Amino acid sequence: MNDVTNPAAGPEDTAGDTPATGPQHCGLIAIVGKPNVGKSTLLNALVGQKISITSRKAQTTRHRITGMRTLGATQFVFVDTPGFQTLHANALNKSLNKTVQGAVGDVDLILFVVEAGSFTPADERVLKLLGKGIPTVLLANKLDNVHRRGDIAPWLQTMQAKHSFAEFVPMSAKNAKDVERLFGICEKYLPEQPWFYDEDELTDRSEKFLAGELVREKLFRLTGDELPYTSTVIIDKFEEEPPQKKGQKRLLRIAATIVVERDGHKAMVIGDKGERIKRIGMETRVELEKLADAKVFLELWVKVRSGWADDEARVRSFGYE
Repeated sequence: MNDVTNPAAGPEDTAGDTPATGPQHCGLIAIVGKPNVGKSTLLNALVGQKISITSRKAQTTRHRITGMRTLGATQFVFVDTPGFQTLHANALNKSLNKTVQGAVGDVDLILFVVEAGSFTPADERVLKLLGKGIPTVLLANKLDNVHRRGDIAPWLQTMQAKHSFAEFVPMSAKNAKDVERLFGICEKYLPEQPWFYDEDELTDRSEKFLAGELVREKLFRLTGDELPYTSTVIIDKFEEEPPQKKGQKRLLRIAATIVVERDGHKAMVIGDKGERIKRIGMETRVELEKLADAKVFLELWVKVRSGWADDEARVRSFGYE
């Protein structure tokens, strides 16, 4: 299965567009924080292409997702993690928390993401779980949402007095200059060693994985708060066919099942006369065709699996560690 690279990258936007000079540097950078602080948006901005799904619903990210960016002689390997869940102790959340703890155990740098101007008890609980001895940057994200910028300076001073982070970085993941500045900050912490990946690779995740994630993103965005976060997506079929003629694109044939916990949730996903599931499929297909540079044929089904998020065996069978 293909890993995701940038099919449309040219000399202006490829990840390795800066000529490599000097010895190679490379390292792992974990992106951690509570749910909904913008970790996946940050990862997509750092990589330069969407590889991690986003929505307003907490716990959208459920897997450890690695994204790479090679600039000059330095390769940045970013690890996006699920938001650490401290409220609900079901089997799914235990699996997600295990993923977070595993991701931060052997990295060179931690980007601890919080919302600018805020440091909640949930943030404090996540901080206590981070590895000791690993340089940690406090990244105060969503600066664009702060109405009174003058409030940030005293907040940062308070944070500096209370916590011994390696650096304090107020920024917005939606601001290209802020993202560029973050590369310069991260670079200082990466050791001299050969790159882990080819310079044009963007993620270690396959197109099959990305397809399932995109279905789940559209599912959450189009159902809002109506649908519980425990809904998930299983890829039943992923087949690739080469182009039939010169100039044509390859074809991806995908069948996916949306798993919910109640009959009422199934009806919600399908929508009136099937309109909602049609839209979920259409929006997924359009975005996947762009990202994979391929023609996509997508079938969607909905099944009820009551209590799956509390069943450790079923959680594992659905691809969670």
